[in-house]
Amino acid sequence: MFSVKEISLIVLITIILAFALSFPEPIKTLYLLAPMFFVIITNILAKKVLSFYLDSEIEIKLWDIKRYGFKPSKHFKRPFPAGAFLPIITSVLSFGYFVWLTGLVFDVKAKIYRAARRFGLYSFSEMTEHHIGLIAAAGISTNLFLAVIGYLINLDEFAKLNIYYAFFNLIPLSDLDGNKIFFGSIVVWSFLVALVLIGLGYVFLVV
Repeated sequence: MFSVKEISLIVLITIILAFALSFPEPIKTLYLLAPMFFVIITNILAKKVLSFYLDSEIEIKLWDIKRYGFKPSKHFKRPFPAGAFLPIITSVLSFGYFVWLTGLVFDVKAKIYRAARRFGLYSFSEMTEHHIGLIAAAGISTNLFLAVIGYLINLDEFAKLNIYYAFFNLIPLSDLDGNKIFFGSIVVWSFLVALVLIGLGYVFLVV
């Protein structure tokens, strides 16, 4: 289900996010590695499971930015690996008070041979924006579910990590999950945003 490249990227982003969250006390990175890895891996696993049932497969990749404007000339010669650098940049500049807590995105493609067997040869050869949005929403929903479980069993920090991760991934920007969900179903996106904002409100106002 996971390729070697995907596992390597997940481990890399786990280390980067754990380090960014612990700055300026890097020793805390060790304590954040396990929960951060679990937050990320469950998000991705939920997407892979749903994509399987939608007769498709996803490939995890590092979030990069190719353009910085709308004109054709406004592009980088090489894609900027925002997923690797933005968490560290935001953490260092804010002295650890603000961390961009996401770094991975996914591509999806239909499994035509399975689709042909189930739906007819030309019925389901491409993934619609709605299906892609549902796959992205599965990851966010899993993080929100884990956040609730975390609070119920008194793992407040783990719950917060899930809420923060869901929040940043819901931003409708570039190739992030939020953009896929927004264009796939604005209703689903609005519902998830409302749940995340409730979670953030609980974190900042109650905890």
